[in-house]
Amino acid sequence: MLVAVLALLLAGCAPPPEPISIGFIGGSSGRVADLGIAGRDGVQLAVDLRNQEGGVGGRAVRLLVRDDEQNPEAAARALRELIDQGVVAVVGPMTSAMAMATVPIANEAKLLMISPTVSTEDLSGRDDYFFRVGSSNHANAAEVARRHLQRKPGQRRMAVAYDVGNRAYSETWLGGFRATFEGGGGQLLKTIAFESGGEKSLRQLAEELLSSGADGILIVANSVDTALLCQQIRKLGSGLPILAAEWAATERLLELGGRAVEGLMVGQNFNRSSEEPRYLAFREAYSERFHREPGFGGTLAFDAANVLLEALARRQGEQSVKEALLSVRRFDGLQAPIVFDDFGDVQLGVFMTVVRDGRLAVVD
Repeated sequence: MLVAVLALLLAGCAPPPEPISIGFIGGSSGRVADLGIAGRDGVQLAVDLRNQEGGVGGRAVRLLVRDDEQNPEAAARALRELIDQGVVAVVGPMTSAMAMATVPIANEAKLLMISPTVSTEDLSGRDDYFFRVGSSNHANAAEVARRHLQRKPGQRRMAVAYDVGNRAYSETWLGGFRATFEGGGGQLLKTIAFESGGEKSLRQLAEELLSSGADGILIVANSVDTALLCQQIRKLGSGLPILAAEWAATERLLELGGRAVEGLMVGQNFNRSSEEPRYLAFREAYSERFHREPGFGGTLAFDAANVLLEALARRQGEQSVKEALLSVRRFDGLQAPIVFDDFGDVQLGVFMTVVRDGRLAVVD
C-alpha cells in the first residue's frame, strides 16, 4: 500500500513532457506584412486550439515565430535560427521568393517546410522537404486567363505589370497566364517588370500600361502595389478592366484601393462565400480573436498548421515528419480536402472573385 502511495506521489511530481517546437516564417513587416501577419495568426490559432485539446501525444506545442522581412538573407537567417532551436518542422514561408531562399537550407537539414501560399512552379514536382497546401501557379493563372476570355471575348489585348521582387512567383504565374491567354487568341501587348518600392513610380507604370493600346490590364503584385497602381490607372481616367494575381487579394487591397479596385477580378484557391461548417467556425474564432477577417492567408495558414499537427500526432515509431505526412496524404481542410502527391504538391479548385461594393465576391 505504501509503495503504491509513493508511486502516485512521484508521478504527481514528475515534470511535464518537453513541448514540441514548430516554427513559422513569414513577412510580418514591410510592404507585404498583411499576408505574413494573417499567416502567423492563422498558425497561432491552430496551435492554441490543439493545445486546448491536449497537444500532440500529451505534449504541448510551442510556436516559434520569425519575420523574414521579405528579404532572402533575413529568411535564411530566420530558418537557421529555428533549426538551431530544435523545431521539428516549419510552416511558411508565405511568398515564393522567400521559399527559394530557404528550401535549400531545409533540404540540407531534412526539415519539413509546409507553406500556406507559396505557388511558384520552380518548386513543383520535386522530391524534397517542401510541401504546400495551395495549388501551383500554372493552374491558377490558366484559370484566370480562361475565365477572362470567356467573360470578355472582345477584350483580348492585355498590358501586364509584374513585380520582379518576388520573381519566382510573378514570372511563373505570368508564364501560366500567357500560355492559356495566347493559346485562346489573346495577345500580351506589353509586359513591364517593376520592383516593389523601386525607382519607377506607380504613376509612370500606369502611364506605360495605358500607352500600349491594350483593352485590359493584368497586375501580378502584392496587395499594396496592386491597390496603389489601380488608383493611378483610374486617376488617369481609364476605365479598362483590371485582372490581378491571387497574391493581391488580401483585405489590404480593399482598404487601400477603395473605389479604384471596384470590378477587379482575381482567382484564388479560397472561397470567401464558403458555407462549410468548419470554415465558418474558424472564421468566427479568428475574427473574434484578431478583430479582422482571416482572408486567404489566414485560412490557408490554419490549414497548413493543422496538416502538420495531424501528421505529428499520427507519426509512427521512427518516422520522419515527411514520412508521416505522406503516409496520411489526405487531410481535412477548412473548405476542401487537401491531398498531397508524392512531391508534396496539391491541386485545389480556383474560385473567381470580383470586387463589388468594397468586398471580394465569388462569381460564377
